[in-house]
Amino acid sequence: MDLATAIQRLADYRTKNTRASRQIFESGVVVLRNDALHKLGDDSWQFRESLALAAIDFGRIDVAEECVKHLSAKFPESPRVQCIEGILKEAKEGPEAALRFYQRLLEAEPSNAAIWKRQISVLRKLGKTENAVEELSKFVDTFYTDVEAWLELADLYAAHHQYTSALQSLSHVLLLAPQNPFYVLQAAETAYTAQDIPLALRFFLMTIGMVDDDDGDKPPVPTGIAVRAWYGVELSATRLEADQSLATSSPSNTPPPKHLSQLRQLARDMIKAAAQAGQPDAESAHHPHG
Repeated sequence: MDLATAIQRLADYRTKNTRASRQIFESGVVVLRNDALHKLGDDSWQFRESLALAAIDFGRIDVAEECVKHLSAKFPESPRVQCIEGILKEAKEGPEAALRFYQRLLEAEPSNAAIWKRQISVLRKLGKTENAVEELSKFVDTFYTDVEAWLELADLYAAHHQYTSALQSLSHVLLLAPQNPFYVLQAAETAYTAQDIPLALRFFLMTIGMVDDDDGDKPPVPTGIAVRAWYGVELSATRLEADQSLATSSPSNTPPPKHLSQLRQLARDMIKAAAQAGQPDAESAHHPHG
């Protein structure tokens, strides 16, 4: 790869905000070998940051250390650089050493969000789930609008079968990002697993309403996550018809919709239409866990 190609590829990765470790590393090494950092102008420091992370992913600790050395000299006390230092320490010295590093930084600056998140990540890697939940709960109390953190907290709870707590975390996600159908579908499937079937059905129907472009006389053939949501509708309606106690025992006190049998049949028709149209999701979608 020549220098011009390497520089162009790096520019493309920056524009797309892509973490393609192998490609960034290979292009970055070409730039370094040609002593051409000056050709990147103001982007040279962002390049070092990207190359450091790519080198860590690629197992080239020596290259990462060189980048971090220059970054630390240029931006002492920078939270971004400290975060990369920590990731390097995770790769080089192990998670326990990195955890001590993050804890020292947080003692000096408790509101350092980037370091706080890395600490939580390491706690998860070490299997210290209770500590991770405790720290993540404190984090979202401090940085309430961080959707990614709420999603991780929901994932932590779900991974340990605490589905009601996971659903509570997802309720904050829906408040912060109400227009994202993937989050609504996640809430639906979590509610289903938590045995709040009426709430699950409500969320499945919300998902369909968000993604289906229904401008004609007939309902559109479902695609993508709409197929999965229709599966959820079918399962939820079937369970509510078969066991009426589920309708009256909703932890969220969500009332079930009327005409469950018609809704169940509509769901089956929509799934069949998707399969006939060759939608791969109709063949491969997994049912919510029950």
